[in-house]
Amino acid sequence: MLIKRSEGATARQRLSAAYQGLSAGGLDRRSFLRQAGLATTGLATLGTLNLSTARRAAAGPADFGQPVKVVKNICTHCSVGCTVTAEVQNGVWIGQEPSWESPINRGTHCAKGASVRELTHGDRRLKYPMKLVDGTWQRLSWDQAISEIGDKLLEIRQKSGPDSVFWLGSAKFSNEGAYLMRKFAAFWGTNTVDHQARICHSTTVAGVANVFGYGAQTNSYNDIRNARTIIIMGGNPAEAHPISMQHVLTGKEQNRANMIVIDPRFTRTAAHATEYVRLRPGTDIPVIWGMLWHIFENGWEDKEFIDQRVFGMDDVRKEVAKWNPAEVQRVSGVPPEQLKRVAQIFATQKPSTLVWCMGATQKTVGTANVRAYATLLMATGNVGRPGTGANIFRGHTNVQGATDLGLDTTTLPAYYGIDESAWRHWCRVWDVPYDWMVSRFASKKLMETPGIPTTRWFDAVLLPKDQLEQPDNLRAMIAVGHGGNTVSRMPEAIKGMEKLDLLVVADPHPTNLSSMSNRRDNTYLLPICTQFECAGSRTASNRSLQWYEPVVQPIFESRTDYELFYRLAEKLGFAQEMFKTMEVQGKAPTAESILREINRGAISTGYSGQSPERLKLHMQHQADFDVVTLRGKPGTPVAGETYGLPWPCWGSPEMKHPGSHILYNTNLHVKEGGGTFRARFGVERNGQTLLAEGSYSKGSEITDGYPEFTVAVLKRLGWYDELTPREKEIIARIGEGNEDRVSWSIDLSFGIIRVAMEHGCVPYGNAKARGNAWNLPDPVPVHREPIYTPRTDLIAQYPTLDDRRAFRMPHLGKSVQQRSFQVAPNFPIILTSGRLVEYEGGGEETRSNRWLAELQQDMFVEINTEDAAARGVKDGQFVWVDGVENQAKVRVKALVTDRVGRGVAFMPFHFGGWYQGEDRRGYYPPGTDPIVLGESVNTLTTYGYDPVTAMQETKVTLCQIRAA
Repeated sequence: MLIKRSEGATARQRLSAAYQGLSAGGLDRRSFLRQAGLATTGLATLGTLNLSTARRAAAGPADFGQPVKVVKNICTHCSVGCTVTAEVQNGVWIGQEPSWESPINRGTHCAKGASVRELTHGDRRLKYPMKLVDGTWQRLSWDQAISEIGDKLLEIRQKSGPDSVFWLGSAKFSNEGAYLMRKFAAFWGTNTVDHQARICHSTTVAGVANVFGYGAQTNSYNDIRNARTIIIMGGNPAEAHPISMQHVLTGKEQNRANMIVIDPRFTRTAAHATEYVRLRPGTDIPVIWGMLWHIFENGWEDKEFIDQRVFGMDDVRKEVAKWNPAEVQRVSGVPPEQLKRVAQIFATQKPSTLVWCMGATQKTVGTANVRAYATLLMATGNVGRPGTGANIFRGHTNVQGATDLGLDTTTLPAYYGIDESAWRHWCRVWDVPYDWMVSRFASKKLMETPGIPTTRWFDAVLLPKDQLEQPDNLRAMIAVGHGGNTVSRMPEAIKGMEKLDLLVVADPHPTNLSSMSNRRDNTYLLPICTQFECAGSRTASNRSLQWYEPVVQPIFESRTDYELFYRLAEKLGFAQEMFKTMEVQGKAPTAESILREINRGAISTGYSGQSPERLKLHMQHQADFDVVTLRGKPGTPVAGETYGLPWPCWGSPEMKHPGSHILYNTNLHVKEGGGTFRARFGVERNGQTLLAEGSYSKGSEITDGYPEFTVAVLKRLGWYDELTPREKEIIARIGEGNEDRVSWSIDLSFGIIRVAMEHGCVPYGNAKARGNAWNLPDPVPVHREPIYTPRTDLIAQYPTLDDRRAFRMPHLGKSVQQRSFQVAPNFPIILTSGRLVEYEGGGEETRSNRWLAELQQDMFVEINTEDAAARGVKDGQFVWVDGVENQAKVRVKALVTDRVGRGVAFMPFHFGGWYQGEDRRGYYPPGTDPIVLGESVNTLTTYGYDPVTAMQETKVTLCQIRAA
């Protein structure tokens, strides 16, 4: 991408050079091809192949005497959920196809998906447990590693309490693995457990949940085919989610849909747009409110939808009135004529959908951005129908499911929160006494207090103890499936890493956590297998669950996540209690039994109807689902069901709810996947109803708004005696003498849900969505300038929030923003970051994949042509990019381009292994260093956090660029 290759010889020479000097030993071209499975006799003919001709990928000669088994699994990269069909012979993965049957990827793969077979053949994998002893990596056994790690954890617990250990999980987990880690943290006695969602879509979850009721994508990739207008803002799916683009572009072509891209950078997605809008980074809310200004001014809003289904739109109107076209242009740079045209198209050429990703969320105003987006959808009536909705493209393979199942500092599985009622519910599911669970924590108060988030873990190590709202600092970190280059303020993260008493990295690759600091002892590496080597389910962005089977058995000495948590729990003394409700084979619980426990307890989000058997049946009959509606075709075993049983899938598996393709769709019966906005915030506010007025789902016997269902509500409606004696018995036990207070979400009998649905009602009630979220710092979203901004003239009018406390520690705002006045003159370029099609996440896995490594070998910075000329920077040369904190700098190549506007620079976030000009390849364990290394953009990213979720500010900071 950075270096254009005009002839094959150049590409071959660069690839060869890339492999020379690696710690695992250099590979010449012949050795490379031999290891890849190509016969030596075929090398002579390789040059005669027409590489542009599509052909079946082959792994080399096969032993045709052995049968070939076909196994379906799910691509482990982004969250689209593409099915991978693997061909396995004699325990070896010999061939791969993108599954033609899958209604999601329909026989296609992106570069990452096409190369996933390499993950189970990866010579750069961590092969056995290791520990760092006086700066040298030494091999040890699993038993010894677990014993030593467990002893150190128990020592820390004894001296500092359970909150001094940070449990960092992963969006690479299966649903079952994510749930297991959250349960593990509970039994250890802490809420300090987190994963990648904190740094990608935690603001989406908080924002959308506080508007509509649930914090997730409302429609699906497939449903975008129904849209007539598509706005993509803060996302670049052509590179970040390539297979999703087949649905976007199909909608564009078949419906002649408008495709509008709003982005500071002219991306590969923008190249497909019918209209491209360039805005200044960090001005999402002014642009959205500017669109609504035109919509309200011209009467283009959906008045009936607002009257029936929205609360607080008058408050929104007051804020929007401030954003006239001239003010929007002054703040964002978007021309008034263009903004009016875009607003009219979105509001009048419907159905319209709004797609966003991390360009919207990774901001100090991330939650507010998301709420503004949702408000635009509400104002135009673009929610709850085909072709509409908030289509939120999530990043990692199971970031949706891992978040849903509570791998989060603020909640237990299925978003129950962490108050006493939530803990009592899950203690009933887990069959443990509530008082025993309280005893596992340092205090009941900490049991009900959000833990330390992944964006701030190093602050909890480095800050004075008296600034933390817990007994002691963090002293240990257990990172399972998570890289270290993904957090902002990396220089400070490295200091925190070096101060830890214990660091454990459990991953197929050692990750840069093993190489980015100068630790010399008390660091352990545990080889965890990939998700191609175990069974389980994962949830795509559209909320569909897909079951997968192991393609091969765990390679080398790797173990599954399930076994890791069992072994640790066994060592720490609570395995018997934690796993007594599951089937354990050897040292690992089965994925099926974990999912069944999830089905029993994850009632509030509707993770209850997707049994292993139902999900397996869907995978067997993928070809029987419609590619647009995702409905099972008549006459098939999955007739009428929605592919993957997207949550909410109400009730027990035996109730056969079909799953919900489109959230909040009142045009369907609840038993067919219909719904309403969720009644989460009471029934009245300031004398105004919070319940829907004259709007209800198809077939509902209550033809108006109604609250969430409890036993008391059933009694008032005269429906209580429709519960069976068994259901009443279970409800009575839960109520402990006050059964009236038992709600649908804690009813382990599923009786309340069953009765509500029989009457056509949604168990969570029928409310209005909220334009005013009074429980958040800004009840109506307002523009606030980024922490570091070149527009210091706007700070007084649009300041960030005051300094405050959040997540157990200080959370600074205005005091840091004031630094902009000092640094902006010397750091005039806005730095933003994003994805490449070749790599994913922190990049350790994909940069270790030889097929992907060839495609992008250099970390780079995109710099505008005028900015480059002013600095004497030429395309392809090395430059220093200087940051405004910690005297940070990185040495990367310059890509001179007008993709970015003047005063803006872009860097991808997938690189690591270099630090401020230093190549740290030698710090990896021998043979595990990624093929491609580079500087991390997060060496330069700065302070700044969303007030609701502690999301980090990575899309807007300041930098300077100079020739190296």
